[in-house]
Amino acid sequence: MRLNADFQARVVITPDQYRWVASPTPGVERMMLDRVGEEVARATSLVRYAPNSRFPRHEHGGGEEILVLEGEFADEHGSYPAGCYLRNPIGTSHAPRVGEQGALLFVKLHQFDAADTARLVIDTRDGTWQAGRVEGVEVMALHDVADEHVALERWAPNTRLPCRAHPGGEEILVLEGRFHDEHGSYPAGSWLRSPPGSQHRPFTGEQGVLLYVKAGHLPPD
Repeated sequence: MRLNADFQARVVITPDQYRWVASPTPGVERMMLDRVGEEVARATSLVRYAPNSRFPRHEHGGGEEILVLEGEFADEHGSYPAGCYLRNPIGTSHAPRVGEQGALLFVKLHQFDAADTARLVIDTRDGTWQAGRVEGVEVMALHDVADEHVALERWAPNTRLPCRAHPGGEEILVLEGRFHDEHGSYPAGSWLRSPPGSQHRPFTGEQGVLLYVKAGHLPPD
């Protein structure tokens, strides 16, 4: 399968475009955002767990990155409520499960550098915010390796950037509020992927916004 597999193309998916697909495991559905491969794939997805569902033990052949969006996710290592950010490096394994709330996750598979070997769990509800480079923007750094940078960004209402360049590409998931740029307006749940070498002029309106942002990680042409 090749879905949004041209990493030189800009991609925008908004919640009205979601199409949930059943996984091989009952009670687990996926909204595929990009994918290169079949059941084992380089993939970015939203994953929805029904209440009291489980996923078989599996190994992370290319690493696994998770942001818990709703409910509570768990495995044999612990429990992770909404707001938790996890990185499971290449070669690790686990057996996921969820309780009565179910769970909604943002998941990236097979996108780790071989040298990125640290398992990471961050509860962003207790994280530290730092002032960004632009007034009205706060940043919570989550992970940095080589040219890849992952963070949460919190933008105050009516914040505007003159230009934001993406030499290594950028990926955004809108977590709260509404995000805007010269190309459009993106409500909570929207996913944007901007190719290497692109740029845009983002801003917020009256709502402000909370974003997951990953930059510098997209493969070159």
